[in-house]
Amino acid sequence: MSQPFSCSHDQHDHCVDAALTAAERLCREQRLRLTPLRRKILTLIWQSHRPVGAYDLLEILQKEGRAAPPTVYRTLDFLLESGLVHRLATRNAYFGCTRPGQDHAGHVLICESCHVLAEIDSADVVRQIDASADAFGFEVRRQTVEVSGLCPRCRQEADHAC
Repeated sequence: MSQPFSCSHDQHDHCVDAALTAAERLCREQRLRLTPLRRKILTLIWQSHRPVGAYDLLEILQKEGRAAPPTVYRTLDFLLESGLVHRLATRNAYFGCTRPGQDHAGHVLICESCHVLAEIDSADVVRQIDASADAFGFEVRRQTVEVSGLCPRCRQEADHAC
């Protein structure tokens, strides 16, 4: 997603297509297999731009008769390790990476109302976190900064409700 919150809240086909194309390229370059189940779970994660929990994915896949918990968790581990998705620890949920295969870090904006999120690359935020950690002798290994608020659409709806 090039512009945060630029997608319609209900139409994500182009985002899913772009994510799958990027995943296919990354897997081909790294000689990884994008199995049908990995592809399906990545598609489910990208369908809404909302964080998705493992049990939500499992429920959808079980309705199709397709998966057991260990299979879903192994697939999520693959997607995480290959950089195709990120995990929100505070919500125990996953979201699609907008720049798979590229070194990046930043923060995530999450709408408190509709739960849509946007991954934002911000070198300034990363530098500040690294500098603060260095000052205390702390080594940062992973970081996901989560910022909660209202997306433009929900802000507009809230303003009109007043």
